[in-house]
Formats: sequence, C-alpha cells, structure tokens
Amino acid sequence: MQAADWRDFPREKAQIDQDIREGHLVIQPFVYQAISDSAADLAACSRRFAKLYPAVPCPPIPRSRDHGKIRIGYLSADFREQATAYLTVGLYEMHDRQRFEIIAFDNGASDDSAIRARLEKAFDKIVAISHLPDHVAADRIRAEEIDILVNLNGYFGSYRMGVFARKAAPVQVNFLGFPATLGAPYMDYILADRVVIPEEERRHYCEQVVYLPDCYQANDSRRPIAEDISTRAGNGLPEKAFIFCNFNQSYKFTPAMFESWMRILKQVPDSVLWLLDDIPEFRDNLCRAAQRHDVAGTRLIFAPRVAVEKHLARLRLADLFLDSLPYNAHTTASDALWAGLPLLTCRGTTFPGRVAASLLGAAGLSELVTETPGDYERLAVALARDASRLGAIRQKLRQNRLDCALFDTDRFRRHIEASYAMMWDIWLSGEKPHAFSV
Repeated sequence: MQAADWRDFPREKAQIDQDIREGHLVIQPFVYQAISDSAADLAACSRRFAKLYPAVPCPPIPRSRDHGKIRIGYLSADFREQATAYLTVGLYEMHDRQRFEIIAFDNGASDDSAIRARLEKAFDKIVAISHLPDHVAADRIRAEEIDILVNLNGYFGSYRMGVFARKAAPVQVNFLGFPATLGAPYMDYILADRVVIPEEERRHYCEQVVYLPDCYQANDSRRPIAEDISTRAGNGLPEKAFIFCNFNQSYKFTPAMFESWMRILKQVPDSVLWLLDDIPEFRDNLCRAAQRHDVAGTRLIFAPRVAVEKHLARLRLADLFLDSLPYNAHTTASDALWAGLPLLTCRGTTFPGRVAASLLGAAGLSELVTETPGDYERLAVALARDASRLGAIRQKLRQNRLDCALFDTDRFRRHIEASYAMMWDIWLSGEKPHAFSV
C-alpha cells in the first residue's frame, strides 16, 4: 500500500477479510482501516488484537478522592510535530483551569519544534513515560491521581495499551488517534459524533459512545499559514489546468479509488492530480497505473514534503480536494478546509470513511458530501466544469472558516469538557459507564 503495489490486491484483501472473520491475527487494526469497508470486520480485528493486552487485576481506585478539580491525563507518543498535536494544541491551551487540571503523559520525546513549545506551555505538567515499562507507567499515572485518562494513540504509532490494561485511571477514553473500537473491556468511552458512528453501529464498539454535538475532531483556530505567496509555476503546476489534489499518505490509496480518479481526469481533459510525494516506487507504480487507465503519467504531479505552514499555503493553489475511501482524509481534510480549499467526499461505511462527511457538516458544506461513488465522480466533474459554482462554494468556505463549528476551538472545548464532567459524575455515582450525548 505504501508503494501503490496493487498486484493481486482483491485476492489478498479477501483472504485478510476471511482470516479476520475466523479470528486470526493477520493484520494490525490501524493498517486494516485502510482497506476494510466493514465496521463489523474492523471491530473483530480490534477485539482479536486487544487479546495481546489483557486486563491486569489492580487495586480499585477509591471513589472518595476529591482534588477540587477533575484531573485529565492525555497519553500520547505524539506531543511533537505530528497531526494529532496540530489538531489538539488549541484545546489544551483553552481548557478551563478553574475546573480541570491537564497533564500530559508523554510516550515520545521532544523534537524542539514550535508546536512542542506550545504544548509545553499548554499543559500543567508533562510526565515522560516512554522509558517506563507498562506497570511502572501505570503506577506513575495512578500517583498523579488522574481521574480521566485519554488514549490519543489507540493502536496507532507508539501506543501503550498495556498501561490502560492496568486501569491507570478510573475512567479511560478512546479519542481521536484511532477511529474505531479498541476492542478492550477496560476502555470505558469513545468520543464521536452521529456522523462517524451512527446509532445503529454502536454495537460494533466495546466502548460506550459519547456523542459530541458538532464534530468529534478537535481543531486549532490559531494554526498559522505561511504568508509567502506560492505560485503554481513554483510548485510544478500548470498555470491554466484544473488542479485536483489528494494529500493523504499513500497507504490510503486503493486500486478502486485510483480508478475513480482516473475516470474523473478523463472527463476533465485539462486537469491534473496533485499528490504528496513518497517513495520512488509509489510514484512509478502510480504513473504506470494511470497509463493502464489511458491517462498520461505526466498528469500526476508530486509535491515534496515541506513545513506545515508552507503546505497550508500551497493548498490554496489547488481547485478541489478529492477525498479517498475506505479511509478518508482526517487531519489532511481539516488542513484543506482551513486553507480554504473545498473538499469532495463520498460517505463511507466505517468511522474512518465518514470523517470527511463530519468535517464538512461542521464547516457548513454538506453539499460536498456524496452518497455513492457515481455521485462523487459526477459532482467532481460538474464542479470542474462550472467555475462559478465552485467559486461560490469556495467563497462560502472563506466566509464560514472563522465562524463555523469545525474551527471554533473554544466551542469544542466546552463540549468535550461537558463530556468529561458527565463521565466523572457517572463514575462518582457508582454507575457503570453508559452512552450519552452532549
């Protein structure tokens, strides 16, 4: 998938699906999200993987403790230049310190970046745990008397499920980094919205679903965009072509999705597809795949990686972001919308396949959410052929950007704090965790 080497893809995917349904451990849950379109299969994969991290009996935490404030612990390996940090730093900064204490448990390390500097100022304390074995890290978290421990990695990146298996805090929450159930009985809640987890799909989650009112994804309303003016020529783009783009990582591309994009390009002859550069095999394989669909490989243009502020600025050179399935753009979608670039999606059948629909709804652009692949292709072509229609959407995004729910960090902060307060009240009352809406 990283190399877009799709030889025998249908047979291999079918074999993986069958093995998952038979209870075999054949693929990591986060990787599986990039190819599966079944919420049931994703849940089965997570439940099987969670058996590697069984619950460890630990002394119960007394319900009588009271610090005057609710202590929230955020556990992540990515308090650095990484997507999760860019999304959440504004939330940490805005947390109500009259009601909450905010502590980071860092399973990574400082990278001396500007975002790291913001994070260090945003938290009341950062506790390094990457060097600690699970049982010691769990004890360290218990020593801080954390009330609610938020798992920002899940099974993504350098995760620490062994810490959560030891019930390091009385309430444990799955949020943002892993868009599916963790399949573990010691995870109490998952933060979501009614687009990414429809009511009828709660059965696929071991966690109790907490519904936030707008969108489950946090965003930072202070994200800087470089002021230097990028030009199409300076980025290797044709001046007068229609620029479709997708800046997802290469593992999110599937043969079916790529074939859909090639059909769109063929119907818009003066268009190109702008993609994030990756390993040489990825570029070569994609260009060959384009040629097999009777599209010149030169119509694929590859953008080198640049600093995030410059990347946001160059996004404005594109005309339309074409989203992917079964795994949508997540942070990448918010990047596009924050930069003022319209994004077209097709609503998927899993949490990771519905994220862009959630983001667009919170940005006031539900007209860019399609329900079938055919509708997705037709709307992409229609927008490329109708400059005034696309221009009106772009203007609407420009007007909404600073006022819409998606980028209202303080609005999101109030909602997530309300969810934390409810979780804590449920625990203090002695009730079992249960689903609720904010």
